[in-house]
Amino acid sequence: MSIVSEFKAFVSRGNVVDLAVGVVVGAAFGKIVDSFVKDVITPPLGLLIGGVDFTDLKVAIGGLGKAPVTLNYGLFLQSCFNFLIISAAVFLLVKGVNALARKPASAEPPPPSAEAKLLEEIRDELRRRGPGA
Repeated sequence: MSIVSEFKAFVSRGNVVDLAVGVVVGAAFGKIVDSFVKDVITPPLGLLIGGVDFTDLKVAIGGLGKAPVTLNYGLFLQSCFNFLIISAAVFLLVKGVNALARKPASAEPPPPSAEAKLLEEIRDELRRRGPGA
């Protein structure tokens, strides 16, 4: 089998295409949530804590002049906020999809099979005969 035909067989599998679509949609969703956090959530939060822009939060730990060495903990906090909001959004999305996919519970259980009825009769007969029978 040639490499081209192997590649064609690999790509034509449904799960590979589904995975590719999931990655593309996930990347777009991540950008939307990232923008939501940076542009909608963080500015009011920064205003509430005194007009602080999280991305500007840093501590100089060394270096001189034009090239100081800094710990950019504000960028880290921003990434943590992004992660928490993306995680919550994905959780709610999965929860919603699972609720839609859930089959409604039937009001009454299905009737027992013929095999189950026979086993019940055998059990009842053994109980009726008692332990010494």
